[in-house]
Amino acid sequence: MSNTAAAARPSVRIPTRHLPLVVTIGLFALLFGAGSCLFEGFFSLQVFLNFFIDNAFLAIAAIGMTFVILSGGIDLSVGSVIALTTMVSASLVEHHGLSPAVVIPLVLAMGAGIGLVMGLIIQYFEVQAFIVTLAGMFLARGLCYLISIESITITHGFYVDVSSRRIPFLFDTSITWNVVIALVLFAAAVYLAHYTRFGRTVYAIGGSEQSALLMGLPVPRTKVLIYTLSGFCSALAGVAFTFYMVSGYALHAGGMELDAIAAVVIGGTLLTGGFGTVVGTLFGVLIHGTIQTLIMFEGTLSSWWTKIVIGLLLLVSCLLQRLFERRARPA
Repeated sequence: MSNTAAAARPSVRIPTRHLPLVVTIGLFALLFGAGSCLFEGFFSLQVFLNFFIDNAFLAIAAIGMTFVILSGGIDLSVGSVIALTTMVSASLVEHHGLSPAVVIPLVLAMGAGIGLVMGLIIQYFEVQAFIVTLAGMFLARGLCYLISIESITITHGFYVDVSSRRIPFLFDTSITWNVVIALVLFAAAVYLAHYTRFGRTVYAIGGSEQSALLMGLPVPRTKVLIYTLSGFCSALAGVAFTFYMVSGYALHAGGMELDAIAAVVIGGTLLTGGFGTVVGTLFGVLIHGTIQTLIMFEGTLSSWWTKIVIGLLLLVSCLLQRLFERRARPA
C-alpha cells in the first residue's frame, strides 16, 4: 500500500540546465533572509531597491559581459572603458562646454568602437580574446591619464539633476534613472539572448564554434558584434557611473571587469561558454549588492570583506558548475 502510494506520488525534478539559476536565486534568498533576521530594517522594499541603485552600473557592464562569456570569450577592458567614458564625458562637458546631448551618444559610440576593433582583431587575426582585451584595458586606462591625472568634477546641471533625482516607486520608495537604464537594458538583453537569431548563435558559438560554422550560422559577424555589444554596454555603464559619481577620474571602476565576471559566473553562466542566462547575471549582481549591504549594516567589518566573500562564492560556483556538467554528461 505504502509502496503504491509512493510510486503514485509525483516527483519534482528540476532539469539540470536550470539548476545553476535555481541555486543562484536560492543563495540570494538565503542572504536576504539572513540579513532580515540579523538586522532591523534590512527587510524593506527600499533596501532591496538600493541593491539596484548602488549597482546599476555593474549590472549594465555584467549584461554585456554575459554575452561575451556565453560565446566562450572574455573581456578585460570593461573597467577601463567605464573610466574612459567618465573622463571623456567630464572633459567634454566641463572643459569644452559640449552639451550632454552630444557627449552621451559620442561616448556610447566610442565604447562600441573600441569593442568593434577588439572583436575584429579577435576574429580575423585569430588572437586570443584575453590578450586583445588586456591590451584594450591598458589602452583605455592610459588614455584616461592623458586626459587628466586629476579628478574632474562635473557641475553641469543635467548631470547633477540626474544624479540627485529620485523616481517615486511603490510604498513611498524611490529609484534612480540608472536603475531605469539597467532594467531597460536587461529586458532588451533577455529578448536578444532568447528570441533572436543573434542570441541563438551566441549560445551555439559557446557550445562549439566548429559546429556552429557547420550549421551555417554567421559566426564571424556574431563574434565581432558580441564584443561591440560589450563595448557599448561598458560605455553605457560609464554613463551610469558618471551620473552616480558626478565626476570623471582615471581610477574610477578599478577592477570592475572582475566584478562583472564574478556576477556572471555566480549567476550560473559557464566560463567555457554555451550555458547561462541574463536573468542569472542579474541575480549575481543582486548577491553582490546584498553582501555589500550586509557588511554596511554590520558596521564593524571592512568593505574588503565584500571581495573576500565574492571570491569564495565564485570558487563555490565554479565547483558547482563542474558538478552540474558531470551530472549532465551522458553515462
